[in-house]
Amino acid sequence: MSITPTAKKSWRSRLALFSAISFGLTGIPLALAAPAQADTSYRGCTVDPLDPQSRGNGKVDFKIKVYCRDGRTVQIRQLRYEDERRHDNFLGSSWFRESFDRHDRAVTLRSSDWVPNYDRHGPEKVYQLVSFRVSTDHGRWSNWTRWEKSDLETVRR
Repeated sequence: MSITPTAKKSWRSRLALFSAISFGLTGIPLALAAPAQADTSYRGCTVDPLDPQSRGNGKVDFKIKVYCRDGRTVQIRQLRYEDERRHDNFLGSSWFRESFDRHDRAVTLRSSDWVPNYDRHGPEKVYQLVSFRVSTDHGRWSNWTRWEKSDLETVRR
């Protein structure tokens, strides 16, 4: 059994190590604080759940921007909610199917909901969740993407 003596570290190597560790630790919160993108690109299509838009009197438009390359068909499922602290209130759901035949293009899909006054003491906050799958000319569907959440929109009466 042999024991190899460790070399004594210079103050420069210690300073470099300390700097690297300090920079790495300060960079972590910055990476975690970066805003997440709501849109998802998958198999030639990009789907973006836009922020809901209040139309007044409790009506809200929930829009989804969809871009696909030619030869794609996309199926989209949408869930609409009113945000609560404990349990969000389900407002409704929609399914969309859009085909993109000869040219790349973008469309905006829309559904509307009336938001009941659950809180009674203030405005309601709403959001949507969107997931989709893609089919090419061959007719085989991809797996569903993970759910993407829009930002919250305040509904005032």
